[in-house]
Amino acid sequence: MAGSGEVARHWRYAELPEVDLLRARYVRKTFVRHTHEHFVIAAIADGVEVFHHRGSDQYAGAGALALVNPDTPHTGRAGVPEGWRYGAVYPSPEVVAAIAAETTTLKGAPGFVSPVLDDPYAAALVHRVLRAADEGDALAADTLLRVAVTRLLRLNGGPAPQRAVRTAGGRIAARARAVLEERMTGPPTLEHLAQDLGTSPFALLRAFRDAYGMPPHTWLTDARVRRARRLLDTGIPPAEAAVAVGFTDQPHLNRHFTRIVGVPPGAYQRGRQDAGQHRDVVEPEDVRERKNVQDVRRRLLLPSDGWQNRQLGQDKWHRQRARTQDPAGEADRTPLSYGTPSASASPSDSPDSPSG
Repeated sequence: MAGSGEVARHWRYAELPEVDLLRARYVRKTFVRHTHEHFVIAAIADGVEVFHHRGSDQYAGAGALALVNPDTPHTGRAGVPEGWRYGAVYPSPEVVAAIAAETTTLKGAPGFVSPVLDDPYAAALVHRVLRAADEGDALAADTLLRVAVTRLLRLNGGPAPQRAVRTAGGRIAARARAVLEERMTGPPTLEHLAQDLGTSPFALLRAFRDAYGMPPHTWLTDARVRRARRLLDTGIPPAEAAVAVGFTDQPHLNRHFTRIVGVPPGAYQRGRQDAGQHRDVVEPEDVRERKNVQDVRRRLLLPSDGWQNRQLGQDKWHRQRARTQDPAGEADRTPLSYGTPSASASPSDSPDSPSG
């Protein structure tokens, strides 16, 4: 895939604990149905991403954000022939809840209401978080992340949706999930699992889909990849992690891991091992020029109530101003970010991210 122009880098920055980072450009890449333990906040820089979410296809183009709550099944693919390029942050539910408690009036566990939000300003904040992490600027990365999450929750936040398990079918699905978690390396057949739970195979299949948004075998693959990620985070080699979670060998893990996470397990693990380091970023000339135009947007970083309220009120003005100065929309376009060729598992030595 390296020759196709598809690149991806998935990593962590030590000064942003419990937050995964991603920069990628995909053309033919297709993400199978999967979930994340963390929130997905993906800012589209170019092209269009299409992802199936809660029963329908969602489209996110340049300047928009794809927003997915934890444990919500979704897919991903290109919506145009040239694919899509984006930067994403994946904060844990605890990180988002702490920010929400401090800066919003949301009660309970917070979540996103709409899976797509057209907000170039928030998208630019996400790209700037990635740039700050790359440059080793801990203060900026932490500040910008908090500002971005606060803004998104105020524009598009609400109580986190909950899947009901109160019905008989929901209780059967929960029991089936517990069995699969316990027997991940040697799961039963659908028929045997149904018999053990006192139901029929198709009744179990329907109940599991209703409860978790995917059939048991798809959920099991997703759960195996999740567990493999935790093992890789501790430094266990990919070959050992593969067998430990029930895959037959490392190529088996590689195939499913890449289809869900977006990078091979080796590249993913190196991104963890390099968490305490930062890379020098060479800023393209057109990005430096855009900074001169957009410096006014970067003066206030702390998510105070007054600042956020002013920014929300000025959204329309900012967009009208941008269209007047740049009717072709070039100021919202950013140069191709560098990263790991998505099938090569070799991180680039010169990553870059859109600065917005």
